[in-house]
Amino acid sequence: MILNIKRTDSANPDFQSLVKKLDAELAQRDGAEHSFFAQFNKIENIKHAVVFYEGNVIVACGAIKQYDTETMEVKRMYVLPERRGKGIASSVLKELEIWTKESGCSKCILETGKRQPEAISLYKKNNYVVIPNYGQYKNIDNSVCFQKEL
Repeated sequence: MILNIKRTDSANPDFQSLVKKLDAELAQRDGAEHSFFAQFNKIENIKHAVVFYEGNVIVACGAIKQYDTETMEVKRMYVLPERRGKGIASSVLKELEIWTKESGCSKCILETGKRQPEAISLYKKNNYVVIPNYGQYKNIDNSVCFQKEL
């Protein structure tokens, strides 16, 4: 499986189409809490997004956005369900980490939900460590926050 990576931004239509699929999946998983989380996942003005292609088929995406002077926040990670379990999500994460370093930052942080055990497993497998919930997620029981020093 050869994946082609495209660095882009949130205006990219392929990125937007995958984010719509991600949001639909999260709406089912999060139930009544979905609208709370959705307000923090708007994609307007994201300057650093990646889209992965297998041939001409879009299969995965992810993004980073500046959190502070040394930190990028990982956002909008998604792999098509039929392509999961093949290491694609780890490849997306690694590309975002490379871009983070190229941007002059030294760490990544992120938030995911407790109802997303696959995501939690992915981040732990890629050496992210659980940190206290930050920012808008501080007192949210369903959130798990992670960090990785690069």
